[in-house]
Amino acid sequence: MAKTIIVSNRLPVKIKEENGDYEFKPSEGGLATGLGSIYKQGGNIWIGWPGMAVANTDKRQLITKQLAEENMRPVFLTPTEIEEYYEGFSNETLWPNFHYFNQYTEYDDHLWKAYQKVNRKFAKEIESVVEPEDTIWIHDYQLLLLPQMIRESAPKASIGFFLHIPFPSYESFRLLPWRRELLKGMLGSDLLGFHTYDDMRHFLSSVNRLAGIGNSNGKINVNNRLVMADALPMGIDYDKYAEAAASPETLAREVRYRTSVGSSRLILSIDRLDYSKGIPQRLKAFELFLRKHPEYREKVSLLMVVVPSRDKVGKYKELKEEIDLLVGRINGQYARLNWTPVHYFYRSFPLPALSAFYRMAEVALVTPMRDGMNLVCKEFIASKLDKKGVLILSEMAGSSKELSDAILINPNDIDQLVSALKKALSMPEKQQVLHMAVMQKSLKRYNIHHWVNLFMKRLDYIKTEQKSLETKLVDQDILSEIKKAYNKAKKRLIFLDYDGTLVGFNSNPELTKPDRQLTNILTKLTSEKKNKVVVISGRGRKTLENWLKPFDLDIIAEHGIWLKDGKKDWRTITQLTDTWKEEFMNVLEGYVDRTPGSFVEKKDYSLVWHYRKVETGLGEARTRELTSHLKYIANDKNLKVLEGNKVVEIKNSEVDKGKAAKDWLRKYKSDFIMACGDDWTDEDTFKVMPPESYTIKVGSTSSAAKYRVTDFEEIRSILESLT
Repeated sequence: MAKTIIVSNRLPVKIKEENGDYEFKPSEGGLATGLGSIYKQGGNIWIGWPGMAVANTDKRQLITKQLAEENMRPVFLTPTEIEEYYEGFSNETLWPNFHYFNQYTEYDDHLWKAYQKVNRKFAKEIESVVEPEDTIWIHDYQLLLLPQMIRESAPKASIGFFLHIPFPSYESFRLLPWRRELLKGMLGSDLLGFHTYDDMRHFLSSVNRLAGIGNSNGKINVNNRLVMADALPMGIDYDKYAEAAASPETLAREVRYRTSVGSSRLILSIDRLDYSKGIPQRLKAFELFLRKHPEYREKVSLLMVVVPSRDKVGKYKELKEEIDLLVGRINGQYARLNWTPVHYFYRSFPLPALSAFYRMAEVALVTPMRDGMNLVCKEFIASKLDKKGVLILSEMAGSSKELSDAILINPNDIDQLVSALKKALSMPEKQQVLHMAVMQKSLKRYNIHHWVNLFMKRLDYIKTEQKSLETKLVDQDILSEIKKAYNKAKKRLIFLDYDGTLVGFNSNPELTKPDRQLTNILTKLTSEKKNKVVVISGRGRKTLENWLKPFDLDIIAEHGIWLKDGKKDWRTITQLTDTWKEEFMNVLEGYVDRTPGSFVEKKDYSLVWHYRKVETGLGEARTRELTSHLKYIANDKNLKVLEGNKVVEIKNSEVDKGKAAKDWLRKYKSDFIMACGDDWTDEDTFKVMPPESYTIKVGSTSSAAKYRVTDFEEIRSILESLT
């Protein structure tokens, strides 16, 4: 039976060693809670590092045995691997780059090799337990290479990946020397989840510009395998925080803490020690607030919790010192015997203590410089059982996309932050309740369990989509079936794409007119009275008319713009305009000037940029640039930008091959229908064909067509066998 394997850098457990015995304590993190419903089920496993270096083989066996009882499996790392892969590449290369702190990024090939090695170590652990049909869900930036490593050993497995930090813009990501390898690693997944649409968009942009692969609505074709990127914001276990806020232990702590701080109104700040969290900026804003608004002195205190993190590392050590100095300066200047402006704690607290802080605070100050999601703000909202309280939230946190009822600020704007504090502290209770109710309703619905279920549903969806696009190779049995149906039929309708389907590609498109073999095939096909043959191509109508004049067939030219029934005149399906062409022609000519070997083909209602003769690499780079440029200026003009085989075409979006083919399907009711094509523009044709049709794709394994062949010669061979 297929199982689910969850993989993350750390296992959801804290291990403590005492006198040779190990004590296991479950983690309280949101991810551990949400995924508990999956990994605790029989047969499923969570794989990860147990959080400590264990060299002794007997101890490793003991830990492995004890973890197995909890459906967990450890990946043991050496102190050097922890230092180089985790502390090094993950946190000193990827973390700063993904959070836009590139001045802190380390570019060290030795650390990169350690990162590869540990990702491979994780892959080996998974390979030892994975079955062909299993589902694997990989988490976060420490394991970006893992999806592709698994894909190689388990090509049929369902592989999901979720990134819990921001994905940077192309401009930041391109700075990494190993950017292509990282993308390739991620693209081994079937589904890639991100917290926000912006993160997803940045990822797709990097895939397009660095790997040369475009996308359609977040779906990417990677070596004929459909991969989907989606924005799936992570929630919290809402009930857990709401219940914790009402628990007797929390209430007892609140009474104790309130006695200690007196009647001060509290502003709450909770973060891990990290430069991405904007803690110094927050302290400076609070200092400025006290200076600008003396009426709040002795009435308002900032309760600041900073959770220790990597404070032996240079940058973090400096940050800790800066925070200490700022807290000292504010308290030194403004404190009174009975009032402390900043209550500062450099340690972690258990949930009942945090819950008490959430209850006590009137304002939560969550202002990271950049954050993937940030769950503190969501925990604060869930803990507000009386719905009183105000959230000040940075626009740079992923959660700001969901919590628009918070006071949203730019963390770089200190004056805006000061104004937000004033607004929050003077907001009427009625307004507080109104905003809090809206945010609570949203968080209840989109909780952690909803996020887990949604991710799994999206992964199932893309796997189903992949299966529906799997095409069978035309073998002797399928060929016999096609021939049998052909011979039995009284009326036949045959759609044939031209370039890449009936003829091979040539660096000079003019040299692909019908040769002797194709002439014989078309003559025999079209002379058969039961046959209605339609050549359906992206080529210009004049060229097609000229080349196909000798044959009794119909033509759909320029991707469905021009239609020709036998000897009748050309017609169009809809009224089209070409007034847009001049503007686009100027753009295309600019690219021709910069790209030797490229040229523009002018058609009546479309323009085509050809780059078959362009130096390999340059053509692809220019295409990505050009496509992006054209899509931008075509956005509001009802135009479509199509990428074909060594071509980019701009045409009216009202027409495509599928819409044109429908016209023939309606007019010529047939008991044998066949469609052959090689390009992704032919997918429109395949999609409108009735279920009983014989649809054949040339080259690709991923298509809406039922069958596939390797090249145009095989299509010719099939057509010859029919006649």
